[in-house]
Amino acid sequence: MGIVSNTVIQNDGFVTGVLPRAMVLAGGEGRGPVERAEAAGLSPNQKRQVPAINEGNHKSIVVESMHERKTIMARLAGGGFIGLPGGFGTFEEVLEAVTWSQLGIHQKPVVLLNVNGFWEPLRALIEGAIRENFIQEKNRSLVTFVQAPDEALASDFDWGKAAIEALDSWSPPDTGLFVWDQKNKWSST
Repeated sequence: MGIVSNTVIQNDGFVTGVLPRAMVLAGGEGRGPVERAEAAGLSPNQKRQVPAINEGNHKSIVVESMHERKTIMARLAGGGFIGLPGGFGTFEEVLEAVTWSQLGIHQKPVVLLNVNGFWEPLRALIEGAIRENFIQEKNRSLVTFVQAPDEALASDFDWGKAAIEALDSWSPPDTGLFVWDQKNKWSST
């Protein structure tokens, strides 16, 4: 997460980070508000009040929970979600974005960059769940896997361009189990 954000910033892009306060207090990926607080000699209690950076081409939004983080990220993700290889947090966030599409909370694509086959176990899990009728066939398209034409050349593949093409070409399936109306009430379809 930090490497991608820093690369975008270094190349004059704009980054909005949505960070759980616990991650901020722990120092994130080894840099950030906590290190600035420690450098300033603040006590642990004062560190809780350290704001995130909001300057230039970087904005941080600090939230109280992972659910709040995902809700804000879903609102900000106008074109959809792109999942890179990652850990438990990535797995959980990717699958929640897919679930929200399935439920009709939003209709946004989830594109997974399958670098060196990283997402193959998830693809196999989804295929198995479809075979066993836990996931409806029509929901297969809720997740798009992007692969390099030849995994041996994955480092030369333009993953960014392929991700954008996948986002642009996605069409929502008729999947929503519920419709989320403008008054924030659930109704069955």
